[in-house]
Amino acid sequence: MSPRQRMINLMYIVLTAMLALNVSSDVLNGFNQVQEGLHRTNLNMSAKNEVQFRYLQELFEKNPAKAESWYRKGVELHGRSGDLYRTIDSLKLAIARKADGENADFNDILNRDDLEAASVTMLNPATNSGRKLRQQVDAYRGFVSSLIGDESKRKAVEEMLTTQVKNKPGTVGPTTWEDRMFDNMPAIAAVTLLTKLQNDIRQAESEALSNLITNVDIGDVRVNELNAYVIPNSNMIMRGGKYSANIVLAAIDTTQRPTIYVNGSKLNNGSGLYEFVAGATGTHDYSGYIEVMRGDGTVDKRPFKSSYTVIEPMATISATMMNVLYAGIANPISISVPGVPMNALTATMTNGTLTRNGDGWVARPGKVGSEAVITVSAQMEGRSQNMGSMTFRVRKLPDPSPYIAIKDAQGNVVHYKGGPKRISKAALMAAEGLGAAIDDEILNVSYTVVSFATTFFDSMGNAIPEVSNGASFSSRQREQFKRLKPGKEFFVTNVKAKGPDGITREISPMQVILN
Repeated sequence: MSPRQRMINLMYIVLTAMLALNVSSDVLNGFNQVQEGLHRTNLNMSAKNEVQFRYLQELFEKNPAKAESWYRKGVELHGRSGDLYRTIDSLKLAIARKADGENADFNDILNRDDLEAASVTMLNPATNSGRKLRQQVDAYRGFVSSLIGDESKRKAVEEMLTTQVKNKPGTVGPTTWEDRMFDNMPAIAAVTLLTKLQNDIRQAESEALSNLITNVDIGDVRVNELNAYVIPNSNMIMRGGKYSANIVLAAIDTTQRPTIYVNGSKLNNGSGLYEFVAGATGTHDYSGYIEVMRGDGTVDKRPFKSSYTVIEPMATISATMMNVLYAGIANPISISVPGVPMNALTATMTNGTLTRNGDGWVARPGKVGSEAVITVSAQMEGRSQNMGSMTFRVRKLPDPSPYIAIKDAQGNVVHYKGGPKRISKAALMAAEGLGAAIDDEILNVSYTVVSFATTFFDSMGNAIPEVSNGASFSSRQREQFKRLKPGKEFFVTNVKAKGPDGITREISPMQVILN
């Protein structure tokens, strides 16, 4: 094929492509006429919505308490609709300028068949204008539909502002709303579609404003009797506490009592009296709702919630002479105030530290011989109130008693604390050494034995002392154990033990008697 023929063929291909991309001028003129009609409709709808909004504003000015909630919603609706409308106007102008230049007018586009202006403006990955517009429309649809009570009207508005699209035939993968709207779309068509979207926004705004205006009066509840009530926060007050009560004027309809539900169960009395026998202690919440008939025949459901605190019947009894804390150990302390939950209590201590442990407290006193004062406060009505204090004497831990840990017939470990009780030679040989503890059923404190000695007597009555290996029996002591005859005895002396308070003390001796 000659170069000339190749050139002719190439030109034919280009011409065919241009013909395929060409859009009929009649179609473009049709879009222009639709654009003009929609623009006029939008102006009329905007004027109508402005009248509705002004009427809602007048209702609020006449009766702020009654119309305030609806007016506030109307203000937000009017503002969001205007913002979205102006955003679309700016996008239409951007498309027009891309097609005609800086002096373009989107109501009179010259290059109507420009196929790049809409795509470049709306589908540019750098700006994502199309995606952002879709997200704004989705957010607006969700907001405006929440203001429309009628289900059929709400569904119509949601369908009118939907951004869900079906894939084009032959496409692979999902098609986005912005691609369907602006990809390869002539400039005049893209602007017309955006004007149509503005029209949908004004329609939705008008529907929502009408619903808000209707709701100002339609939700009124009929009443025929007014009563005054005093509702106290609590009928029980501590000295120094604050009494708080709401004095309210309640309006009721004696011909039609409201229906009350508490925790899902219907209250079977017309007076609204809620009574029960309290069970578990602590703070408990309950909630429910009241159903009352509106003037339009619909039911108004008003939720409520409250709480109550249950305490154990209690009396605080203490022996004044026994108010003692022991230094060097964790002293468990119980603190409670009738009528006040545990989580509202705080406590401090002098001459030591006081820490919370679950529902209890642990006191660790400091200097022996000095007093420790525990002061309790409670958080009530947003302020801290002193609930009282108690003074304790701080004493040194008493001396422990030495023992030999052995196993009984059932294999349980028991403490052998010396005569007159007896111990078997086998149990003595199995023991590892000497221990020391306070286990008098009041305190249960373990000590560490530092050293001790044993004293044996031979047949001549001579004393044979042996020294331990710390808390363990030494090999020489165990040799003496082997020589012991049934009924014989020896003494454990010079026992030194260290307590949790860090003090090493010499404790009383122990007599060991064999069976």
